[in-house]
Amino acid sequence: MRKPLYSIIVSVYNEEAVLPLFHQEVSAVMDSLSDTADFELLFVNDGSRDNSRQVLHQLMEKDPRVRVIHFSRNFGHEAAMLAGLDHCRGGAAICMDSDLQHPPTLLPQMLAKHQEGKDVITMMRTDRADGGASKHLSSKLFYHIINRMSDAQLQPNASDFFLVSRKVIDVLKTDYRERTRFLRGIIQNIGFEKDSINYEAPSRAAGKSKYSLWKLLKFSFTAIASFSKTPLKIGIYAGMTFVLLSIILIIYSVIMWIVDTPVSGYTTIVIFLSAFAGIQLFVTGAIGYYIGFIFDEVKQRPLYVIQEITPHE
Repeated sequence: MRKPLYSIIVSVYNEEAVLPLFHQEVSAVMDSLSDTADFELLFVNDGSRDNSRQVLHQLMEKDPRVRVIHFSRNFGHEAAMLAGLDHCRGGAAICMDSDLQHPPTLLPQMLAKHQEGKDVITMMRTDRADGGASKHLSSKLFYHIINRMSDAQLQPNASDFFLVSRKVIDVLKTDYRERTRFLRGIIQNIGFEKDSINYEAPSRAAGKSKYSLWKLLKFSFTAIASFSKTPLKIGIYAGMTFVLLSIILIIYSVIMWIVDTPVSGYTTIVIFLSAFAGIQLFVTGAIGYYIGFIFDEVKQRPLYVIQEITPHE
């Protein structure tokens, strides 16, 4: 009986320091599973500016399971995962990072879930060695907000470490091609048979996180915008609130005029105008952000540009 082929997709951006260690650890796991499964190790070089390209070439020369996709420039982590899913050959694919915060030792559990018939296995991070109280709080707040604002309910602490079957891969290749996407959210809401595994994320084996505070905030708003139109509704809710307050203020002013008591309106006017202007600018900005998404879709530019695939297909 022919063994199933699994594709391990690894996004790489300036990871020269950790790539040899990652390959060593994931190879040990693949070798331990060689009696029951075959593997391809598909690295996606997301426009690295260090020596990651050379290191990947060395890994490819000594390990026939290694394939490498080189982007023409940096297109982002999600584009790298999509490129891997688009070009993988396996009957199922596992997306993971090369910094070893997604432990390769969990691969046997993921394969076991898939062989039980699960099409989507999400990895739920219960703790992280390099995460302080602020990271835990911000992650919890993010999922609370997106679940309150969206019809799609996401499991808190889901990561970009997941397994998807060929059925799911084919759907992602044909039907989920938007330029603005939150892939871990799409994976959770795509349907099919799902399961999850909890894990604790160790510290990065080398290098530094590529996500600054600004990038995390931008990513968070993009994720919310991908699953919710609530920011666009804020203007409606705020407008209704201000209409109600205005009616109350008019009634109060008329009563005060009838009883011949002057109403000092300077403070009230300043507060109303300031609050209204702030809300108006926020809503205008949100509308502009969504229009920007539409503009990106209309241009139909590629999600990524491949410079080279080695070995050549």
